[in-house]
Amino acid sequence: MAAERGARRLLSTSSFWLYCLLLLGRRAPGAAAARSGSTPQSPGASIRTFTPFYFLVEPVDTLSVRGSSVILNCSAYSEPSPKIEWKKDGTFLNLVSDDRRQLLPDGSLFISNVVHSKHNKPDEGYYQCVATVESLGTIISRTAKLIVAGLPRFTSQPEPSSIYAGNNAILNCEVNADLVPFVRWEQNRQPLLLDDRVIKLPSGMLVISNATEGDGGLYRCVVESGGPPKYSDEVELKVLPDPEVTSDLVFLKQPSPLVRVIGQDVVLPCVASGLPTPTIKWMKNEEALDTESSERLVLLAGGSLEISDVTEDDAGTYFCIADNGNETIEAQAELTVQAQPEFLKQPTNIYAHESMDIVFECEVTGKPTPTVKWVKNGDMVIPSDYFKIVKEHNLQVLGLVKSDEGFYQCIAENDVGNAQAGAQLIILEHAPATTGPLPSAPRDVVASLVSTRFIKLTWRTPASDPHGDNLTYSVFYTKEGIARERVENTSHPGEMQVTIQNLMPATVYIFRVMAQNKHGSGESSAPLRVETQPEVQLPGPAPNLRAYAASPTSITVTWETPVSGNGEIQNYKLYYMEKGTDKEQDVDVSSHSYTINGLKKYTEYSFRVVAYNKHGPGVSTPDVAVRTLSDVPSAAPQNLSLEVRNSKSIMIHWQPPAPATQNGQITGYKIRYRKASRKSDVTETLVSGTQLSQLIEGLDRGTEYNFRVAALTINGTGPATDWLSAETFESDLDETRVPEVPSSLHVRPLVTSIVVSWTPPENQNIVVRGYAIGYGIGSPHAQTIKVDYKQRYYTIENLDPSSHYVITLKAFNNVGEGIPLYESAVTRPHTVPDPTPMMPPVGVQASILSHDTIRITWADNSLPKHQKITDSRYYTVRWKTNIPANTKYKNANATTLSYLVTGLKPNTLYEFSVMVTKGRRSSTWSMTAHGTTFELVPTSPPKDVTVVSKEGKPKTIIVNWQPPSEANGKITGYIIYYSTDVNAEIHDWVIEPVVGNRLTHQIQELTLDTPYYFKIQARNSKGMGPMSEAVQFRTPKADSSDKMPNDQASGSGGKGSRLPDLGSDYKPPMSGSNSPHGSPTSPLDSNMLLVIIVSVGVITIVVVVIIAVFCTRRTTSHQKKKRAACKSVNGSHKYKGNSKDVKPPDLWIHHERLELKPIDKSPDPNPIMTDTPIPRNSQDITPVDNSMDSNIHQRRNSYRGHESEDSMSTLAGRRGMRPKMMMPFDSQPPQPVISAHPIHSLDNPHHHFHSSSLASPARSHLYHPGSPWPIGTSMSLSDRANSTESVRNTPSTDTMPASSSQTCCTDHQDPEGATSSSYLASSQEEDSGQSLPTAHVRPSHPLKSFAVPAVPPPGPPAYDPALPSTPLLSQQALNHHIHSVKTASIGTLGRSRPPMPVVVPSAPEVQETTRMLEDSESSYEPDELTKEMAHLEGLMKDLNAITTA
Repeated sequence: MAAERGARRLLSTSSFWLYCLLLLGRRAPGAAAARSGSTPQSPGASIRTFTPFYFLVEPVDTLSVRGSSVILNCSAYSEPSPKIEWKKDGTFLNLVSDDRRQLLPDGSLFISNVVHSKHNKPDEGYYQCVATVESLGTIISRTAKLIVAGLPRFTSQPEPSSIYAGNNAILNCEVNADLVPFVRWEQNRQPLLLDDRVIKLPSGMLVISNATEGDGGLYRCVVESGGPPKYSDEVELKVLPDPEVTSDLVFLKQPSPLVRVIGQDVVLPCVASGLPTPTIKWMKNEEALDTESSERLVLLAGGSLEISDVTEDDAGTYFCIADNGNETIEAQAELTVQAQPEFLKQPTNIYAHESMDIVFECEVTGKPTPTVKWVKNGDMVIPSDYFKIVKEHNLQVLGLVKSDEGFYQCIAENDVGNAQAGAQLIILEHAPATTGPLPSAPRDVVASLVSTRFIKLTWRTPASDPHGDNLTYSVFYTKEGIARERVENTSHPGEMQVTIQNLMPATVYIFRVMAQNKHGSGESSAPLRVETQPEVQLPGPAPNLRAYAASPTSITVTWETPVSGNGEIQNYKLYYMEKGTDKEQDVDVSSHSYTINGLKKYTEYSFRVVAYNKHGPGVSTPDVAVRTLSDVPSAAPQNLSLEVRNSKSIMIHWQPPAPATQNGQITGYKIRYRKASRKSDVTETLVSGTQLSQLIEGLDRGTEYNFRVAALTINGTGPATDWLSAETFESDLDETRVPEVPSSLHVRPLVTSIVVSWTPPENQNIVVRGYAIGYGIGSPHAQTIKVDYKQRYYTIENLDPSSHYVITLKAFNNVGEGIPLYESAVTRPHTVPDPTPMMPPVGVQASILSHDTIRITWADNSLPKHQKITDSRYYTVRWKTNIPANTKYKNANATTLSYLVTGLKPNTLYEFSVMVTKGRRSSTWSMTAHGTTFELVPTSPPKDVTVVSKEGKPKTIIVNWQPPSEANGKITGYIIYYSTDVNAEIHDWVIEPVVGNRLTHQIQELTLDTPYYFKIQARNSKGMGPMSEAVQFRTPKADSSDKMPNDQASGSGGKGSRLPDLGSDYKPPMSGSNSPHGSPTSPLDSNMLLVIIVSVGVITIVVVVIIAVFCTRRTTSHQKKKRAACKSVNGSHKYKGNSKDVKPPDLWIHHERLELKPIDKSPDPNPIMTDTPIPRNSQDITPVDNSMDSNIHQRRNSYRGHESEDSMSTLAGRRGMRPKMMMPFDSQPPQPVISAHPIHSLDNPHHHFHSSSLASPARSHLYHPGSPWPIGTSMSLSDRANSTESVRNTPSTDTMPASSSQTCCTDHQDPEGATSSSYLASSQEEDSGQSLPTAHVRPSHPLKSFAVPAVPPPGPPAYDPALPSTPLLSQQALNHHIHSVKTASIGTLGRSRPPMPVVVPSAPEVQETTRMLEDSESSYEPDELTKEMAHLEGLMKDLNAITTA
């Protein structure tokens, strides 16, 4: 800090460039010296530069022998050349008159004929080289130690010995440490050649490993240290032949603690002997050393370890382990690695001015930590008020004077060596003032504040510069009577005060102030004499503080009265603290000694004393540390265990007592053992303090012994462990393999524990040392417990209730663990009664937010009125939907009185309930709340899209599909897109809207032999869903109905090309049955049958017309209003294409009298698909009930344009109308979807009655309740096509009981509410019975579902429900026989389904039916009736034409 303040003061002077030089001088000496020649010159003065001055070579430690010559090298560099002198033991040598010592030209010291005797050692000592340059200063070298080897003295000599061949031997030869390098060995008076098997250790000892007969002979060691050689005793080494018997394993040489310096080599000796010959392994800090792959670690002969080029990482505890297979012994030694001092930061050259403060920095490292001293020009710097050692190693010089100039050296030293580094200090002269006026002396300098340690000075500006804004000031001060002056500068220009710190109390200082401007320093003010305040008279530290242990629990502390008591000492306070803790205790003492009792045994404490006088506490003494005395251990050794080795020996293992109970250094352990049957006969044995196991041998077979162990200190024996028993084996069992599996394992689960019991392995000849029990939830490897081999049961504690645990049991010995035995058990549930349940939440409400989000809110009656939650309760919300029925609840926790449930399905009803939990208490579930999520546009397309040709009409196709799997709401309609170009833009495809949730549709007037592509899109109230994948279908090539099956097969593609699954009901054609091309039938029979059918049809039409007229006349005013409403609905929809404005009439026939009748199945030899016969008009559909009629009527009115014959356009025509097409999709109630399949039934006489008689494609039978046989009637299908609209909704098949009363028919305008009276009877007889149509029903309303399936009554003929159809275009089909009755399931055309009999609910009562009919009735006006009659006349003409043909 002082150096930095000095630098700031230079900034305010005119010598700014000097400051630059000062910074330059703080760099490395080499760099400063290199730049010394180019230092800038100031005006009128030359600047001195740093002079290179350093040692090239310094003396090093040297070992010599008596009478030899020694050179201590030294060489220094400087310009001019330095003068070299030598110091020995701190005193300059007078080399002029010395005839044995002389200075060589390079500065080295030469000593000839070294003198060394027992009482005269003039040459041995510490030498130092001193280099001096008169004009610069002096530097000194590091200190070198000269050691002269003394006279040879043997501290131990070799002894005669005998060894067995192959074993190891050692021969001692210990001499003075400085003579070890001069030791050699002789065998039989001849120099002994050393090799890998025979080596000499650094101590001089000879090691012979793997001895052979040639190693026998006479050995002696020789010391040759310059004088005559000195011989040790000559001894004989005998090598005996291998006796092939074992001998005890012992150490011949154990490693001992060693200290080495980094970079040296070290050998840790370790030699063992025994038979079999032992092998040696080394460990360091419990880690095995790899001597084979390491380059620095070498295993020498006998087992000694050599470490080359030692580093700090090599320090530690080394263990030598000898093992010969029978036993193992080990020894250990500590290796300490030291390091010579090294400089981390060396002092740097410094430029400075007088009165400045400077700091030389010096940072060193080494092991042990080096001490630092400073030397100036070769003389020791003694710390004082102006030369201080700061930050441990740095030298601070305060108030520089000219004499401080010179060379300063930092000398670091420890036990290993020493090192020096130096720097030069140059004191610069102040630069002469430049031309210009200088400031006069500052005025009125006063000490405005005087304290014990600091003084604050203030002054006024000089008279020459009254403003003084640009003036800086320097305050010079010194102790009175001291010539060394220090300086303190102001911090910024214009400041006229400064505080001088770090002064001494009651001391007189002289101050003067000087101002500086840009031209230089001005006059100095008159000296100001100020004395600091005296400090409070507090006591100084108490001298001679001593502490010694009086007992294991007490320490006595003594001290003397402080020298500077500054008055009467009133009392003392003694502070003490246990080492390693931070809690200091104190006690008041009035005398000069005190004994503290109640301390811990063998524990180190620190003490300090503070004296008190009337002013308060004085200065504390430094801490003094002392340890209480040791005592006998206060606890027994820990973890005593016994291991039965065989029938005659038991191994004992233990751990030392806890550290807090050892009460001293453990010096050994006392083992006592006895037979359990003879407790008075106790045997005792002692082992060393580092040993934690002992093998007790010579025991009796099959005998139980008791053992106990006690720890020893130098004070005595501590408490012993409890007696522990073990029984020797009856015979020496086999322990070369693991035990076999235990013979049984049983478990008994409790609530939180499981009792495990077992029996030992059946093979009792293998040693079992214990059992390992593993257990865990689901896995036995979570926990493992080992028990004694005698134990037969164990209780596993602290388990979880109601948990499934897997348990394994294995027997083990020293070889390993045997085969495990597994068992599992479930702990019992907790029997603690549950706490009182809480009240469930109330007022649960579900607020629908979106298609997938519902907010649940509730109230909690157990909360205060403000419903604020202040405890740790939480709520659990659960929810589920009943579709499908097995849906599981989902749960979520909430800490508030609401929860936002997300991720729900659209248009789905959910139920919600809530419970509250607080700690272990929970409530029951609350009342449920329900909510249905909003609809969302369909997210998946319609599926199972199939396209088939309509039988007999190759230009008409039927598209079937299934609803989307993710409808996300009620489907209100579909759009069918079709095109001949699959890659065309979607707006170029033709659109066919389908109203409602129908799943089939017909498209007419397509081009033959043309591939078409179809896509379907579903719609609900939210919008349109995605389109299905394009399905390809090729229309047939021919127009004839007899080619349809083959055409379909060859022309189909995509999904439309699926072949039918004929199923198990298919039978091959039998002789005499109708073939696909018909069977030979007489033309007369055919004509007669046709006349009958036409006649029945005419009669039926006449009856219908009469009923219609009758019903029209009964129209009431109420019914007229309803008719007007129906007209408004119908009028809101336009026909498509060239549709007629006049709605064609529909025939309405009562179907309450109709029933589903069995129909024979005529197999097709080459069927392509199964299909239902196409109904020709609105009479082909049977209503379920009158409400169903209204539903169908409503749906028909919602979209009519595409259902008229006139709307059937070609592809080009439809494409032209597409941009103007409107697609209303009104929501309408759903209706059942029914599809019929043939099933086998019992033989029916009615089938035989009609078999092989009809050749028309459709046979209609109107069944009357009063007639046992049906009335046959026939009509022209193609003619009907001109007068009715196509029915596009899914058909419904209703069977009505035969006994139902006939009700009056209304003139309902909806043709879709009617069902065809067309019946088909096959000419095919089948062995397995007749085919009965059944229906698959998709109910969408509970009242419309067929809940009780049953087989319709046999007997009357059945009708076959058909798909909605557009009229056929020709009458060609009349000339061909029906091949087979085909039925279809919507969306699965071409595959027959398992049959399901269906019974349709019977018609309602007459009154109810009449009322329902009246509600839905809409009658014709007279002009409309006239048109209907005209149309009927046209129909009659068509029928007559058919009959005539």
